[in-house]
Amino acid sequence: MRVNITIAGGAGYTGGELIRLLLNHPHAQLTCVHSKSNAGKPLASVHHDLLGETDKLFDSELNLDVDVLFMCLGHGVSKKFLQEQNLPAHVKVIDLSNDFRLAAHAGFEGRQFVYGLPELNRERLQSATSIANPGCFATAIQLGLLPLAKAGVLHDVYTTGITGSTGAGQGLSTTSHFSWRANNIQAYKTLTHQHLGEITESLHAVTPVNCSPSSVNFVPWRGDFTRGIFVSSTVRCTHTLDELYSLYDAYYAGHPFTHVTRDALFLKQVVNTNKCIIQIEKHGDHAVVHSVIDNLLKGASGQAVQNMNLMCGMEESAGLKLKANYF
Repeated sequence: MRVNITIAGGAGYTGGELIRLLLNHPHAQLTCVHSKSNAGKPLASVHHDLLGETDKLFDSELNLDVDVLFMCLGHGVSKKFLQEQNLPAHVKVIDLSNDFRLAAHAGFEGRQFVYGLPELNRERLQSATSIANPGCFATAIQLGLLPLAKAGVLHDVYTTGITGSTGAGQGLSTTSHFSWRANNIQAYKTLTHQHLGEITESLHAVTPVNCSPSSVNFVPWRGDFTRGIFVSSTVRCTHTLDELYSLYDAYYAGHPFTHVTRDALFLKQVVNTNKCIIQIEKHGDHAVVHSVIDNLLKGASGQAVQNMNLMCGMEESAGLKLKANYF
């Protein structure tokens, strides 16, 4: 099986990670990497880790005679981009922005975008033609909370999460400079983060109808490292620790990239992989669920490839058997 692919917006961090994955995917043919600002330049002139991996150039013209279109465009840009294209109906779309993640925005010009969290919507993704890839913080938080929501025991949630500098994208800002990030952390978008909407929708979708929906109170942090997300979610819970682990083991059985551990976890276990690892701690009537992911892989491009595998009928883990850079 061969899947022909175009990437729109291939110059950023997510575009670079997607190129790296697709070049090594057993069934992917990277037909076109479109970038207006870098047209005609070698991919390796922007993504220096690709030196020696490919001689391909950024394309000035968009090739839509393909099987799958990935959109690695800025938030608010993807919708406008699709409006400007005469996209053939047979082309499957995976969007990595937040333009189509919420149910109110999922329908667009005859397409219905399915929210692309495989651990939530695997069956729907297998028959989807358009997918809205989840946000990075949203992925880490939801994977930590979905088993509790499904069991009807998730109530008010208090979550903190720290992300690396690549989570801010490739454009320079004061808080993305090395001189600012080094030996420094900062809370930002306290209780107002843009991923709260999709988190809330997903948790409500699996909560039993006779249970009150939970609220999520989220404080994100900018961290002094380049990639990865570490989230800790605190909830009130009367279940024992063994009962909680039984819930999580059952929910994630058969999902190849989400793993539950009884040991203290840490970020290096997942960096450069498509994994999410979850650990639970219990003290009195409070439980703390820790979840870690690589923001550029399970939080973006890796999950996008996982979604492509599902929608195209391939092995879910194809091209994603990656080992963490432990040292």
